[in-house]
Amino acid sequence: MEEKTLLLIKPNATARNKIGAILSMVESNGFTIEELKLFRMNGDLADRFYAEHVGKDFYPELKRFMMSGRIVGAILKREEAVVKLRELVGNTDSAKAALGTIRSLYGQSKGENAVHASDSPESAAREIALIFT
Repeated sequence: MEEKTLLLIKPNATARNKIGAILSMVESNGFTIEELKLFRMNGDLADRFYAEHVGKDFYPELKRFMMSGRIVGAILKREEAVVKLRELVGNTDSAKAALGTIRSLYGQSKGENAVHASDSPESAAREIALIFT
């Protein structure tokens, strides 16, 4: 059964002009792009999007980073979209990401890892509703 998931291309990747390369990888791996949005994340959206991380030691730096530049949001669709996208993006730590994954190619560190991908169908639905209101 086809499902939807959310991809965010983070500020470090958009600043380095990697939007097209990342979207091309996504399309060539069987995903259909349902919607695209170029935006900047404000503090309120960051707090709602990353609600489970608010109050953790690393959160202020994550919030600052996500507010630092343009982000591309993409609603993607395919069979097993959540699992397949997480395979394609790779480990959250770019240095540990499998070769050929988006994060191995375009991530710069664990924090600036180029993209976000929803981790479950439930998270995808919640995140899509936040980004595409």
